[in-house]
Amino acid sequence: MIGVTDQRTSKIMVTVRKTMSKEQSKTFEAIVISLRKHKEKDALVKLFTLEHGKRMFFIRNLFKANHSLKSALLPFTYSTFEGTVQADGLSFLRDYKDSRNFRKIHEDIYLNAYATYISNLSDAAIEDRVINRELFTLLLDSLEAMEEGQDAEIIVNIFEMNMLHYFGVHPDLASCRVCGSQVEPFDYSARFSGVLCSHHFHEDPNRLHINPAAIYFARLFLKIKPHQVKDITIKAENKKAIREFIDFLYDEYVGIRLKSKSYIDQMYEWEKILEETLVKKKESDE
Repeated sequence: MIGVTDQRTSKIMVTVRKTMSKEQSKTFEAIVISLRKHKEKDALVKLFTLEHGKRMFFIRNLFKANHSLKSALLPFTYSTFEGTVQADGLSFLRDYKDSRNFRKIHEDIYLNAYATYISNLSDAAIEDRVINRELFTLLLDSLEAMEEGQDAEIIVNIFEMNMLHYFGVHPDLASCRVCGSQVEPFDYSARFSGVLCSHHFHEDPNRLHINPAAIYFARLFLKIKPHQVKDITIKAENKKAIREFIDFLYDEYVGIRLKSKSYIDQMYEWEKILEETLVKKKESDE
């Protein structure tokens, strides 16, 4: 009788283990946020999953040649994965399908920098394990728009404006904070946490004195999504003003400074130096 009982118990335990294993194995959509080496050949990969939020996955021997998951775990890659998602600690991947690797983004230094920045910004905006389908879709749409050749700088600006509310920032860009007028031009006032119309510029001598076009487009970017960029054409001087205004909002209200954003700022400086050098060379040749 004892032997029979032990045999039945053993079968029950095996069944339970199989059931638990089946329940833990999940299929989910995910974007690769970051990847770092762990020890010699293993890796820790942060995925932004549609169904489970941001999770850290342990991948054994990823840096060995011909690892089956290697192509699906390049930065910004979007795939459908199969794996174990743990409530606490590290999760694990088994397989993938329907992977989309954004080749243009990987090959272009500027696109790569922009993609890294928006991925880092989405990572900073919400806690791990928090499900946010809206943010997941925004990030994926932004990557797809850049891959398709849309204006990457404007896509980033749209992403930044749509991200403000995740940091609790809601600047009033639609009407004057003093009289409620919606007649432009506007300027921005940190004192009033919103815009002032021209009749009330005197209310804040320290107003931003920003190009009104920057406020117009920043307000527009709050209402649109990345795939609509193809319908927008913006002059270079207005792009610069938009960038300066959004940088002000993040510096004033958000207060985070990502390394990937600093790198983008350095790229703009390099471009400026290069342009000045070319102009001087042209003048000297003449």
